[in-house]
Amino acid sequence: MKKFLLLFTFLFLNISFGQKITTTYYFIRHAEKVDSSKNPDLSPKGMERAEHWNKIFAEVDFDLVYTTDFKRTVQTASPTATAKKNTVKIYDPKNIAIESFKKETLGKKVLIVGHSNTIPNFVNQMINRKTYEDIGDSTFGNLYIVTLIGDDISHQLLKLE
Repeated sequence: MKKFLLLFTFLFLNISFGQKITTTYYFIRHAEKVDSSKNPDLSPKGMERAEHWNKIFAEVDFDLVYTTDFKRTVQTASPTATAKKNTVKIYDPKNIAIESFKKETLGKKVLIVGHSNTIPNFVNQMINRKTYEDIGDSTFGNLYIVTLIGDDISHQLLKLE
């Protein structure tokens, strides 16, 4: 009887803890732009960086790819989205309903491309803490990874170049 109870308890705990859904978000800033106009294209260096992100993300099976509605963000995400056979979804960084976004993306791997001020803010909203500051104007290699497992949230910043 003790063995049965022990086995039952083990199986119950294994099933309970094994069913937590994992959602992973990868946040990056757009690559280098050609000029400082309102909606510029990526520069040749920026196009190289977009391809570099695609190589970095080669082993990540993204379910969704989001960008803001600017040429530079769409162009940064496009090589990865194309390689993963995803379409780019547009989001408005000024009007993000975080809880709705989390529900919409539950259990997915999501790439999000934004700007030097919107990406850290978006990450801060996802982790429910003001941890990350705006990205410096000359910094294009930050990768923020946020992982949600059930109610547990982990986050990290990787500085790549």
